[in-house]
Amino acid sequence: MKKIIFTLLFAVISLGTFAQFEKRTMYVNASLTGFGLSYSKQPGFCMNIEAAGGYFFADNWAVKGLIGWDHVDAANTFDMGAGVRYYLRNNGLFFGTGFKYGLTSAGGDTDVLHNVFLPLEAGYCFFLNDHVSLEPSFFVDMCFNHFKESTKFGLKLSFGYYF
Repeated sequence: MKKIIFTLLFAVISLGTFAQFEKRTMYVNASLTGFGLSYSKQPGFCMNIEAAGGYFFADNWAVKGLIGWDHVDAANTFDMGAGVRYYLRNNGLFFGTGFKYGLTSAGGDTDVLHNVFLPLEAGYCFFLNDHVSLEPSFFVDMCFNHFKESTKFGLKLSFGYYF
């Protein structure tokens, strides 16, 4: 019984042991969230779409850029930012951080917020083949200048392509 459990555990851990996290690899991903979680309760419909691209400048270390759109009720936020990701060797776990700038419009010309975020993210890469991955993650976007109104957290589902 111990041998079977050990073999299954080894098989699960080794699923992410591909060469995708090596130096000079590039990737693109698209993510979607819509769970409506935030530090302050915001009523109504919530959705976020984000596109990112990155480059592995060293083994397991990637630098990335991103753009995104966030919709909560009548407010729309357009984000852009940069960050880094670290992938734990041989298992697909990753951690990321960076800085994001968000421009929020609540429908009127005078209701525009300029926010700076510190995004934190932790997740896992499930590789579907040698290049395509499914990446569920937990994120926190801490807002520096409007913490209570604009800080968000939640679950994110991404699809990545490594080349």
